[in-house]
Amino acid sequence: MSDLQDLAERYLATWNETDPAARRRLVDEVWAEDGSYTDPLVAAEGRDAIDATLGAVQAQFPGLVFTLGGAVDAHHDIARFTWELGPQGAEALVVGFDVLVADAGGRIKQVHGFLDKVPSA
Repeated sequence: MSDLQDLAERYLATWNETDPAARRRLVDEVWAEDGSYTDPLVAAEGRDAIDATLGAVQAQFPGLVFTLGGAVDAHHDIARFTWELGPQGAEALVVGFDVLVADAGGRIKQVHGFLDKVPSA
């Protein structure tokens, strides 16, 4: 469980890293080469597409940070957790729920994301 807790925290760190080179290093460390990320708005296959997705979200929500919304629930190679996106120390503008699947090497193989709260247009 603590390994998946750490992996979930490192996963959110990739979303928060705004320096493109540092973010890419984190993606390469945390994600499997053939990793995939899927949510209602995007399907990204492979590290290049995942990194591009992270950069696009950061551009859409500048200055906002991702935080864990509670405890990580995990078993075997699967973790589920709620996350929040908002200004540091303020109410979240976006809330979601992710299911993370790790590979045998401890990297992220898949993330399935769900959006529970999104800003109105």
